[in-house]
This record gives sequence, structure tokens and C-alpha cells, in this order.
Amino acid sequence: MSSVVLPASPSESRPGRFGAYGGRYVPETLMAALLELEHEYELAKADAAFQAELADLLKDFAGRPTPLYFAKRLTYELGGAKIYLKREDLLHTGAHKINNALGQGLLARRMGKKRIIAETGAGQHGVATATVCALLGMECVVYMGDVDMERQELNVLRMRLLGAEVRGVSSGSKTLKDAISEAMRDWVTNVRTTHYLLGSALGAHPYPTMVRDFHRCISIEMKQQILEREGRLPTAVIACVGGGSNAIGAFYEFIPDRQVRLIGVEAGGRGTELGEHAARFRGGVPGVLQGTFSYVLQDENGQIANTHSVSAGLDYASIGPEHAALHDSGRAEYVSQDDAATLDALVKLARTEGILPALESAHAVAECLRMAPTLSPRDILVVNLSGRGDKDMGIIARELKLGEPNAT
Repeated sequence: MSSVVLPASPSESRPGRFGAYGGRYVPETLMAALLELEHEYELAKADAAFQAELADLLKDFAGRPTPLYFAKRLTYELGGAKIYLKREDLLHTGAHKINNALGQGLLARRMGKKRIIAETGAGQHGVATATVCALLGMECVVYMGDVDMERQELNVLRMRLLGAEVRGVSSGSKTLKDAISEAMRDWVTNVRTTHYLLGSALGAHPYPTMVRDFHRCISIEMKQQILEREGRLPTAVIACVGGGSNAIGAFYEFIPDRQVRLIGVEAGGRGTELGEHAARFRGGVPGVLQGTFSYVLQDENGQIANTHSVSAGLDYASIGPEHAALHDSGRAEYVSQDDAATLDALVKLARTEGILPALESAHAVAECLRMAPTLSPRDILVVNLSGRGDKDMGIIARELKLGEPNAT
């Protein structure tokens, strides 16, 4: 496998800045830790031994490369574009999150940290972090909103089985935003001994850059695989966008290829009013949240708005700063799909291809279902299937009333 991180980014105007977005807006007590992390990350990028160990773990522990699967029956039923699925759901722990958890875990060990803290919404990042901590022999504490703990109970049990302590967060909306705030408070208190293993391409510099780089392997493989299969680049790459880690990983290698459309799908929730969705580019304005400057859903007084999505992993009031820059430049397009369309897409994929996607990923599938019939058979859509839906079965069963005799 080639190097999994890279020395420069076409999206960064200067280190840590993506146009006007990004930066480092944190308490003074965290500055030393962030500078240490940035310094150690720069050294790791140039360290062949670090690169080799990470590449080996991604291959033999996580299961890379993941397949690029031609969805033949779905393509036939919809008509129009050919549909491929990048199967990140087949990775160990069930989602793309393991790529970044392995990278940051090795960095933490390199810095001599013995304790890891993390936050999680859908639980996939928490499971990946707990898994890596078990692998490397580190103490692990995961913060999770009470609402998310209830709707992702299976992942809570998985984290505890792996040896992690899961701390419920009962403040605010009791979801991902509040879990991040609690993790940052812990980090301020224990910064000398603890590494904060942030799970998405957001937060203060160097996290957006570093997390993006650890997920860059998705688009490296995707590009090589589609060229081998079709001899040309796809018409569009489609990925769901919460914080934006799987999407920026899937987009990154295609950014210079202007003929490839990059489409991020936000959570349209159950309505267009503020508080009923998590579509930051539909209702958000630039502002600072949890260490970085990006689009933020906020009310007329600048207070962070409540959000809603059937998917815990997309239920976040802001978005990674590189996505904000790609949006403003027009290089990437951002749309939204609501809860109902997402559930319909999940059922469609399950019954045509035998694949149960995570609710997060089903947002991207829903956009694919909308687009494919409008395109020609010459067109190619690649959907990044970021995770599998086993973890969501409780929500899916309730929403689709699967326990009733005449369920969908």
C-alpha cells in the first residue's frame, strides 16, 4: 500500500486554513497539546516506519482495500447511470472510522500518551476507538450523549465489551455536539496524559487536515478501482456528510479532476424549519463551534440550534471546514435527503442488492436513487457506503414498524 498520508493539500490556503475556514479557536490550556500534536503528525508523515506500520494495520487488521462493487440489480431497476458502491461497511468494526482511529492511535502511542478519550454520535467512531485502544493496550473513555446512547445501544455494549468506559452526557440536546464539549473539558483537565481522538474532519487545527489524510485511502482506492473497471473516471462521487470524514476521504483524490462531480448529502430530517434538520448549507451561517470556523446552524441570537436526523451520525450543527471551502468555491455540491427518503433508500438497497447500509450511508444512497434515472448509461455514480446498518436495527424496526404483520 502507498503512503496513507500526504504532505500538502490543494484545499489548504495555508496550514490549518481552507479559504476563510478552519483555524484554531480553543482555550489557552489546549494550545500546547495541539502544537505538540501538529509537530508529531508532521514527523510521522515523513517517518517510513510509521507509514509502514499504519499500512500493515489497515491491510491486515482493518481489511483494506475495500471492494468497489457494481450494483447490477439496482442499476437495472433504476435505469440510467451505472452504480458502484465503495464498501467501507466491510471494514473491521463496520465503518470507515477505523482508518482514522488506527492513525491517531499510533500517533498517541508515539507521543507517549497512555489514555485516550473520544466522542461518538452513531457509536461507530467509539467502537473503532475502543478497538484500537484494546489493540494498543491503552485506557479508553468515550463520551456519548444520552439520546445517542439510547438509540445506539448495541454500539454502547460493543464499546464496553472492548474495555472502554462509556460516559453518558445529559447536557444540551444530549447528542454529538454535547459529547464533543464534554470530551474537550476532559482534555483540558488531563491534557498531559491524554490524547483526544477526534472522530471527524472538524475541530481545531490539525484535526481537519489529519483526519482527512487518514481517510484519504478511500479515494485512492476508489480512483484506482474505477479506472481498472471502467477505464475512466466516474460522473460523480456521492457521500453522506455529518462532520464530513467519510466524504472528504472519498472526495480528496478527485478534487483536481474537475469533470468529476463531488456530492455531499446532508441530513434533511423531518422538515425545513430550524431544529428539524441538520443541513448546514441550507440554513447555517459561518461561525465558530468547537474549535473551528465553518458553517453552523444557529438562531438569530447566535445560539447553536438543535438538530434532528433519523441518523445519529449526521445530527451535528456544524461541518468540517474543508467542506465549507469546497462549498463556497463550487467544487463540491451539497444537497440534503430527508428521513423518509433515507428509509426508502435503505429498504431499496437491502432488497435489490442484499446490503443493509447504515442510516448515515442511506442518505447518500437516496441521492443516488434520485440522480441515476436522470442520467445516461454512459454515466457512472460511485456511492461511498461508509458503514453498515446492523447498529441501526432498533431505529429501522421502529420507523418501518417491522414488528407489525403488514410492515413495509
